Amino acid sequence: MNIIEIKDLSFSYSENLHALTDINLEIKRGEWISILGHNGSGKSTLSKLIIGLLKADKGEIYVDGLKLSEETVHDIRRKIGIVFQNPDNQFVGVTVEDDIAFGMENLCFSQPEIENKITEYAAKVNMLEFLKKEPQALSGGQKQRVAIAGILAMSTDIIIFDEATSMLDPKGRSSIMKYIKEINETGVTVITITHDMKEAVLSDRIVILKEGRIIACGDTIDVLNNKSILNSSNLELLLPLQLLHLLEENHQSNEKLKDILWRLSLNK
Repeated sequence: MNIIEIKDLSFSYSENLHALTDINLEIKRGEWISILGHNGSGKSTLSKLIIGLLKADKGEIYVDGLKLSEETVHDIRRKIGIVFQNPDNQFVGVTVEDDIAFGMENLCFSQPEIENKITEYAAKVNMLEFLKKEPQALSGGQKQRVAIAGILAMSTDIIIFDEATSMLDPKGRSSIMKYIKEINETGVTVITITHDMKEAVLSDRIVILKEGRIIACGDTIDVLNNKSILNSSNLELLLPLQLLHLLEENHQSNEKLKDILWRLSLNK
């Protein structure tokens, strides 16, 4: 069953700046989908349209059967949590603790439940010792962890991670991606918006945007196996895929090596 349906969606920031054109996309309940694309491809615009921060010029968006409109936008936002690339855009609390609590308070969680979830999710993102700190005193990576904790604590049906690990170091990024996988396995629908193939390979399906249009959509393995699409996407390929393509271009027929490189590229 689809939890998100996007039909003939188009959006322009101005007459000469078409961000998205004729987007059609269905996302299944409990699915993990990665939306890939180079800077300016329309990835973040799409996430903002899904949660009603932008209004489409044309087309329709349905979330859990509800058509997105001015009348339904608040109900839809109760179903979707989003973590933006710049965590400063999300901070509203005086302390880290207040900020994690903010979304839960808006959803009318009980006070004991809020307190328990603050502790639980701050621990999940390794920010438990910073609960009394002011957000302004944190590093960019720490702020991103707090933003992630606040969204996870809301327990929404859908979570969108819009370049949400961009400020984390490799160890921190790996830790968060592992936890996102665990969240998805509980039945939460996950949308990761990224240009990082290492993150996208973890998902069930990949959508590639280029210049505001979908140029590929399918199972992760199928999309990664489409050499022409990947080459046209301007995305940086995983090193094993780069080596695999070099072997093929030079007509090397070491099938065992090719198989190893392919399995390395899909290592989850």
